[in-house]
Amino acid sequence: MTSAVDPRYELPRDWPTTEAEAIAVQERTRASVVVGGGEVPEPGTGTGAVVGVDVAYDDEHDLVAAAAVALDARSLDVVAEATAVGRVSFPYVPGLLAFREIPAVLDALGDLDRRLGHRPDLVVCDGYGLAHPRRFGLASHLGVLTGLPTIGVAKNPFGFRHADPGPRRGDWSPLLDGDEEVGRALRTRDAVKPLFVSAGHRVTIADACAYTLHLARGFRQPETTRRADALCRRALKAATL
Repeated sequence: MTSAVDPRYELPRDWPTTEAEAIAVQERTRASVVVGGGEVPEPGTGTGAVVGVDVAYDDEHDLVAAAAVALDARSLDVVAEATAVGRVSFPYVPGLLAFREIPAVLDALGDLDRRLGHRPDLVVCDGYGLAHPRRFGLASHLGVLTGLPTIGVAKNPFGFRHADPGPRRGDWSPLLDGDEEVGRALRTRDAVKPLFVSAGHRVTIADACAYTLHLARGFRQPETTRRADALCRRALKAATL
C-alpha cells in the first residue's frame, strides 16, 4: 500500500500554466516569505540533515528530473536520496523557472522526507531566493510551500550588480538591486569565481553564507548541490534509456 502524500509536499491545485498566472502567484505569495527567524542550527552543529535539490532537463523527451539528497549536518555524509521524473509542465521564462521545477522537486522532497523519517534542517537550492526580480525565486517559493528553511546558491548574479569580493575563501560583497542588498557574492575557494547566495525562507543572509561555506569543502559548489546535480542527471539518463 502506498503511503499518503504529506500535504506539505503537495502541489497547489491552482498551479499556474501561463506566464501571467505565474507572475500573479509570485506577487501574491511573496508576502509569506520570512527573512531570518534564527531557526536553523549553526553550521556543523545540527543533529539532522541538510538537503540539496537540483533538476535536469531532457528537451527532446520533454522531461524534467529532480533530485533531493540529504547529508548529515555535521559529517556531510549522504544519509538519504530520492528522485522524481515528470513532464515539463511550464514554458521556459526567465524569472519563472520555479514553475518548471517545483512539481518534480516537491515529489522528490516528499519521498526523501519519508526515507529520512524527519524534516531536514535546511534545503539548499541551485538557484535564487530573494535575489530575484520579484524577491521570490525558487528557494523562497519552495520554502513557503513546504515551511522548510531554504537558501539559494546560484552560479550567476541574475543581472544584479556587485563588486568583486576579495580573493580569499569567505570574502563577500553585497549583491545589489539599486541600494537594496538582495544577496551576496561569496568566494567559496581562494581565487575562484564567487557564488551568489541569497536567503530563501526562514534564514538570514548571514546564515545562508555560513552554510554555503560549511558545505563547500574543496569545491566551488556546496556538496549538497554537487550531489543533487549528479543524482538528477543519472535519474534523467535512466528515464530516457
